[in-house]
Amino acid sequence: MNTYLEFNFKISPLQPWNEILMAELIEIGFDSFTEEYDGILAYIPQADYVADDLKKLPILLNEAVTISYTHKEMPNINWNEEWEKNFSPINIENKVSIRAEFHENQNLPHEIIIQPKMSFGTGHHATTYLMIQQMLDMDFANKKVLDMGCGTSVLAIFAKQRGAGHTVAIDIDEWSVENSVENAQRNKVELEISQGTAENLGSEKFDIILANINRNILISDIPTYVSVLNDGGKLLLSGLCFFDVDDILEVCQKEKLTLKKKIQREEWVSLLLEK
Repeated sequence: MNTYLEFNFKISPLQPWNEILMAELIEIGFDSFTEEYDGILAYIPQADYVADDLKKLPILLNEAVTISYTHKEMPNINWNEEWEKNFSPINIENKVSIRAEFHENQNLPHEIIIQPKMSFGTGHHATTYLMIQQMLDMDFANKKVLDMGCGTSVLAIFAKQRGAGHTVAIDIDEWSVENSVENAQRNKVELEISQGTAENLGSEKFDIILANINRNILISDIPTYVSVLNDGGKLLLSGLCFFDVDDILEVCQKEKLTLKKKIQREEWVSLLLEK
C-alpha cells in the first residue's frame, strides 16, 4: 500500500473556498478529502507530493481567503475499504442513481455502478451532479461523444446509457484510465479509453464534448475542443465557480460558441454551449 500524507488545511472564510481548494488540490495529486468545521483534511500519496506545487496554488495567493496548513505521515490504510465505509448512493433528480455494487438498486430510470477508488467523479461533488443534470435534457442518440478529464468515466457511461454512439474517454491520470476501464465493464458499455490531454486529440470530430475540469485547463483547452467539435455540436462544461463564468464565456465568445443553458448548484456552475 502507498504511504499517504495528511494535510490539515484551516480556511477562513470556509465557503466557498473549501470546495475551490479541493478542486485545485486534485490537480496536483491529492485524491481524497474529509470536510471539517473549519477546513479540510486532504490526502496525497507521499511519492506524488511536490512541495512547490502546493505553494504555487492560486488559492494560496488569493487575498480574499486565509489558509494555513500542517501535514503528517499517515499509517498504511486500505483506502478502498475507507471509501466503502463513507460512500452513499447518489440520487439525481429522481432519474439517475450512482451507486456502488454493494448498494441496493434504487429503481430509478438510470443507474450507474462505479467503484471510484481514487478517481474523481462519484456524483457527490456538485460539478458532477450538474453535468448529469444537464445531460438529462440533451439528445445523445447516436452522437459521437468525448469525455475529457473523465475520472471515473461516469459521464461517458451515462452518455452511452442515453444512446450515444462512439464515445471516447480521456484522462491525464493513469489510475483514472484503469478505473474507467473497470467501470465501463461494470456498466456493460463500450468506451474508447486512453491516457492523455487535449494535446493528444487528433482530427476525429465529435457531436458532444463533456469537460468537467478546472477553470485554467478549460480556458487553455476550449479552442482545441472547438476544433474537434462538429458544427451544431454541444460543449458541456463544469468545474467552474460562479466567479469563473465571465472568463470562460469570454473565451467561448472568441470561439463563436453560443451559450444555451447555465445552471448553478451551491457556488458551482455548468455551462452548455453550441458551436
